[in-house]
Amino acid sequence: MNKDEQVNLEHSTVLLIDNNQQALDMLGSVIQGFGVREQIKLGSATAAVKLLQERPVDLIIIDCADPEMDSYAFTRWLRRETSAPLKYTPVILVTGHASQAKVQEGRDCGVSFVVVKPITPAVLLKRVMWLALDEREFIECPTYVGPDRRVRNYGPPMGEKGRRKGDLSAHIGIAKEANMDQSDIDALLKPQKVQL
Repeated sequence: MNKDEQVNLEHSTVLLIDNNQQALDMLGSVIQGFGVREQIKLGSATAAVKLLQERPVDLIIIDCADPEMDSYAFTRWLRRETSAPLKYTPVILVTGHASQAKVQEGRDCGVSFVVVKPITPAVLLKRVMWLALDEREFIECPTYVGPDRRVRNYGPPMGEKGRRKGDLSAHIGIAKEANMDQSDIDALLKPQKVQL
């Protein structure tokens, strides 16, 4: 984000969902510190479903392990069972279990970002600001509904410094070399064993 640009969260409505009341209160304090005046705190995803059927929100932050409807099931419901503009609401998944499988599950059910606990206000604010400037397309197909998962290919929003050395600008521009042959592309995408 350019130093001259500002995102005012004062008039945003943020829905916070966490089945742990202490974590919900801490998250609420962090969000209030960002200038958000209206936050709705709920202890279950099923309660959030009822609320969202009555009113929209601008951002959802969820960490819910409720067996009736967890964070992943809630996000799949939001993306697949609701209509526009509700289905496009940004979702930040907060989790204490950030195994590769869980991060991929979050990505594949349509979350906008995954943030690992313990959260810091700086990291959460950076993700919220990123979402405010996000230009990713929203994808709707039989196997996936959510923001374009190829964020790594596009890099951070314009003016944001990326975390990886090879991050590209959000606006890639004209190709500087010839297109690859399909066999070369297939070779790049072929799963390879990685040593940790």
